[in-house]
Amino acid sequence: MTATYDAVVIGAGVIGTSIALGLARKGLKPLCVDMGAEAGHGSTSGSSSIIRPFYSTVDGASIAYEAHFYWKDWAGFLGAEDERGHTRYVNTGNLVVKCDRNDHMRKLLAMLDRIGCPYEEWSCERLKERFPTIVFDSFSPARRFEDDGFGEPNGRQISGAVFIPTGGYVTDPALAAHNMQRAAEANGAVFRFRSKVAEILTGNGRVSGVALAGGERIAAPVVVNASGPHSYKVNGLAAGVLDGMTIKTRALREEVCHVPAPEGIDYARSGMHFSDPDTSIYSRPDYGNDMLLGSEGPECDGHIWVDPDDFDREFSDRWQLQVMRLAQRFPTLGIPSRTKGVVEMYDVSTDWIPIYDKSDLPGFYMAVGTSGNQFKNSPIVGQMMAELIAACEAGHDHDAEPIQFPLRHTGLTANLGFYSRKREVNEESSFSVLG
Repeated sequence: MTATYDAVVIGAGVIGTSIALGLARKGLKPLCVDMGAEAGHGSTSGSSSIIRPFYSTVDGASIAYEAHFYWKDWAGFLGAEDERGHTRYVNTGNLVVKCDRNDHMRKLLAMLDRIGCPYEEWSCERLKERFPTIVFDSFSPARRFEDDGFGEPNGRQISGAVFIPTGGYVTDPALAAHNMQRAAEANGAVFRFRSKVAEILTGNGRVSGVALAGGERIAAPVVVNASGPHSYKVNGLAAGVLDGMTIKTRALREEVCHVPAPEGIDYARSGMHFSDPDTSIYSRPDYGNDMLLGSEGPECDGHIWVDPDDFDREFSDRWQLQVMRLAQRFPTLGIPSRTKGVVEMYDVSTDWIPIYDKSDLPGFYMAVGTSGNQFKNSPIVGQMMAELIAACEAGHDHDAEPIQFPLRHTGLTANLGFYSRKREVNEESSFSVLG
């Protein structure tokens, strides 16, 4: 062994850097290792970095609502400078279309009422004032090009939308991870890049550290898997971990499109995170008068499961399909002849709800299944995981008595048992990027 740390965090994305920060703030000295050259340069860099409080479950919505307040006071949360500056949270709000597919938001509004999150119901007339070229026809279910009825209205209409003021987007997701790296370092954490974990070391029935691909061995009584799309491979290195999980993870390929905003709409000024379950497309403003858009995961899109070390980063016909589905709602949206955007991976759990938990191997912890919908929660995740690790290492039986984590801004409480590796598949989940 060449070095000893209180914990090793595997992965320096937005989740791993936050966990390193959370552990360092508890007085531990963690080492965060990553295969990449910099923090946040894996799947975090391809995140749409949308901040929104609406989820398919109350537990998910509670944490997401709390997260808004962390991003709103990002510098205060970090408490440290970064030579690159801080990423910026653009608090545009979220707009969610009311349509048959989401029962015109009845369940979601009840959920927002339950967690105390404010919202406004917008009529179609108000939508037209904000987005002059919008159309109100319903096009669901989402279809592929070759399907009968693609792009044709179904004879019904959307009934308006719900505006939620406590949301928006973060301008640079990779910079957010770098910001948390610098904050963690200011509290004593250490980072190692271009370093691949090849083995999880054990001794006396528990974790004893990690071995890197070059043969270096690092001693630590705690190891945390926060390796994003590689999470299932890292779990496979740890003896008995996969056997003790009812919820598993795997890597999903996704495409995000960057296009000019629809003609006739000043999207730089009036744009916001726009979720349209009727066309199964989400969008948000990007630099200038451009917009970023992606799929909300309808059945017709299917799933492309990949090996995170070997997958196709070229755009496919999905890019054009997604843009054309948004054009159903905004007919003045042009279809660029050149593709632009990001092809990345999501680390997806069986029910699209993350695992924030211990494992059956003492000392081995997981913050996995997080891609696609957990970027927004990352600053809270680091604190929750640090609390869970401290309690379990002190002898607490989290499986029998799940940790209850107070959310200081909203006054709500997060039941960390909701994110258990041993839970039953949550049928309330959207089984999509919406979480």
